[in-house]
Amino acid sequence: MADPKGFLKVPRETPHRRPVDLRLMDWREVYEEFPDVHLERQASRCMDCGIPFCHQGCPLGNLIPEWNNLVYRSDWREAVERLHATNNFPEFTGTLCPAPCETACVLAINSDAVTIKQIELQIIDHAWREGWVTPQVPETRTGRRVAVVGSGPAGLAAAQQLSRVGHDVVVFERADRIGGLLRYGIPEFKMEKHRLDRRLDQMRAEGTEFRASVDVGVDVTVEELRSEFDAVVLAGGATAWRDIPVPGREVEGVYQAMEFLPWANHVQQGDIDAPPITAAGKNVVIIGGGDTGADCLGTSHRQGALSVTQLEILPTPPERRTDSMPWPTYPMVYRVSSAHEEGGDRLYSVNTTEFLADDEGRLRALCLVEVSRDETGRFVPIPGTERELPCELVLLAMGFVGPEKGKLLSDLGVELDERGNVARDSDFMTSVEGVFSAGDMGRGQSLIVWAIAEGRAAAAGVDAYLTDRNVLPRPIAPTDRPIA
Repeated sequence: MADPKGFLKVPRETPHRRPVDLRLMDWREVYEEFPDVHLERQASRCMDCGIPFCHQGCPLGNLIPEWNNLVYRSDWREAVERLHATNNFPEFTGTLCPAPCETACVLAINSDAVTIKQIELQIIDHAWREGWVTPQVPETRTGRRVAVVGSGPAGLAAAQQLSRVGHDVVVFERADRIGGLLRYGIPEFKMEKHRLDRRLDQMRAEGTEFRASVDVGVDVTVEELRSEFDAVVLAGGATAWRDIPVPGREVEGVYQAMEFLPWANHVQQGDIDAPPITAAGKNVVIIGGGDTGADCLGTSHRQGALSVTQLEILPTPPERRTDSMPWPTYPMVYRVSSAHEEGGDRLYSVNTTEFLADDEGRLRALCLVEVSRDETGRFVPIPGTERELPCELVLLAMGFVGPEKGKLLSDLGVELDERGNVARDSDFMTSVEGVFSAGDMGRGQSLIVWAIAEGRAAAAGVDAYLTDRNVLPRPIAPTDRPIA
């Protein structure tokens, strides 16, 4: 235990966000530096519980009390070793994960949780600064070749695990750069891309090969893939977006979030000077109240939107836990992200009924109506609450319904489960021998910690299939579900 009285003496403290007027002038991450001495005090709040429920909240099985204690004792070198024991990319989770470990913290029953996410992030940042993060090159090679289709967190985790035990791994990505949603879905202000690039450099040094701008199933046929590789890992994510079937959907100015967000990343990469779809000088409406909606919100602010309104069909969440969301489940409470702090309006219990165009066919407004739930749980309109909301850009951020059902899946002939995801067995193998599935493609839209955990678990299944050995950890099974 770090400090037996730490949780009594030290209040929770987190890094300050940079002033709104300053951070809207750039695309850097929004948080200010947090001194290590402050972080060590925060680590002292960990009670090293007899049953650490933070483990229950984290699918990676992170050894949280252990590295909290090590940080408290300023043993940063050993702390990063314990951190890397369960998580290939703690800088990704440290910036992007909503921290279900913190809502499952025992201290959070009647107080403020330990700042687990910030401690995790600063451990790995400290390690990079000190040069402790180095390639782990295998001493021997197995001679077996593995293709990983998709370079998001699940694909990268699977690839790194498999490369480190001696397999020759090739990661395919249909975008022009490696990283999946980490590259072209997550805005810079949430995670700067140097964090991704240095990990990719590490993986290249370990022997992983990356092939960008390759659409597997089209540019490389399934027959070519199966003949060249001994095993395949499908990690293409849940990229089939949810749409809104209302009149006027075809109007110019209505786009999916993932038609909008990647362009801002391309600008930051230096590929283009200005995005073809931009919020600059427009009244923007975002339909969807989740993380993707918040990403659109922060991006719209930085592009110079005149106004931004975020719509959500669900009612306003409660300020704190209710009986329906007891500890240690992840509570669906009202949260203010950095993007919400920067401005914009949030409307709850509303539904969009139509998009309206001007005389030139461009979006001028949307029609909405307030809704309530009937006795069956369905949303029904409230008469007399219809109104127009002027806007020139609408972004649909309503989540994803599963993997794309394109040539890759059809030509492979993999079976789908009842939710339309790629079905797999306890070793993450699909219905086709030698073909495995990890991350959102098999699980459905989920969190980055689940993607990394699934990538690691699928890698263990692949290695066992190819070598009949049991050397890689299996943090989860495909049937595992979060405690949320």
